[in-house]
Amino acid sequence: MYNFRFYVPTKIYFGKGQISHLSELKEYGTKVLLVYGGGSIKRNGIYDRAMKIMGDAGLTVYELSGVEPNPKIETVRKGVTMCKDEKIDMVLAIGGGSTIDCAKVVAAGAKYDGDAWDLVLDGSKAVTALPIFSVLTLSATGSEMDQFAVISDMSKNEKWGTGADCMKPTMSILDPTYTFSVSRKQTAAGTADMMSHTFENYFTKEKGVDVQARFAEGLLKTMIKYGPVALAQPDNYDARANLMWAASHAINGLIANGSQPAWCVHPMEHELSAFYDITHGQGLAILTPVWMEYVLAKDPTTAENFATYGRNVWGIADDDDKSTAKKAIECTRKFLFETMELPANLRAVGITSDEHFEIMAEKAAKGSVGCFVPLTKDDIINIFKAAF
Repeated sequence: MYNFRFYVPTKIYFGKGQISHLSELKEYGTKVLLVYGGGSIKRNGIYDRAMKIMGDAGLTVYELSGVEPNPKIETVRKGVTMCKDEKIDMVLAIGGGSTIDCAKVVAAGAKYDGDAWDLVLDGSKAVTALPIFSVLTLSATGSEMDQFAVISDMSKNEKWGTGADCMKPTMSILDPTYTFSVSRKQTAAGTADMMSHTFENYFTKEKGVDVQARFAEGLLKTMIKYGPVALAQPDNYDARANLMWAASHAINGLIANGSQPAWCVHPMEHELSAFYDITHGQGLAILTPVWMEYVLAKDPTTAENFATYGRNVWGIADDDDKSTAKKAIECTRKFLFETMELPANLRAVGITSDEHFEIMAEKAAKGSVGCFVPLTKDDIINIFKAAF
């Protein structure tokens, strides 16, 4: 286990009715930029509730609406301009990971003299930010409790992740009831996203990381248990609560610090989203089993890792590592595509040709240096083709 620093300053209010704690924002100033997406928070009543609480607390609210599922740099720039022009004191995101990601870079951009895209390309330039708050409405990315944000510039077909300590939310409100109305598609995609975060941390060649590995396995078993329940019973509180809390811990450093290699599936999916604007979790689901099979074939020593996963997560009783590894990958495939009903290949999400695979693979290879099993540009092209 290598040396690490674990720092999670985010105050979490978890459970029913915790939105009342938005009144605490008055401790940070008087002007709030409210960031949200397509308007679902107005239809489900969260917007009105939040506005009343903030109004009663004497806060003035400015609004940045229309944040995209893959948030665009143009929207971030608009928010930064509003913060600077109106002398905003803090940023509040109400929504899922995309909304929170947007809010994070807006908050950092408001304290930065250059263009916000600089902060996307180089997170080290984000040294300070306005206080960031969130009310989570979709369990998936874990952005409510981490330092990361992913922003796109579709004019360049670029989608990059960034991160800095100053982008960790000051406070996040996690009310599982706010996810009851999440669609089947987004529930399934969100489950795939949080599973992928866990996989990216779990599959490592770092030795002596039993604590992180056992935590990761517990998270995966929780996701596998409750993902299907949430699909079948959207208003099942226990299912939504467990998925929400599991998603937060999948990426807040708990299972990453001391063991994490560079991520590999996410850089590949970011290219899919950058070129085709597909749903992130669906792209991850399509790529994950293909990646597993590919790296197992490329590096047979990974059979031990996949076999441990199969035994501890799926309960596979087989003494042979290679056989267990293959069974574990097949369990993963069946869970994602049959149980969770996610699209099984790239054609199913509207990608009908391989015309961009070469440039996508070149970019993804640069973004995954140091991953679990090193992948070249050609390796990634092969993975894209196998997923096609």
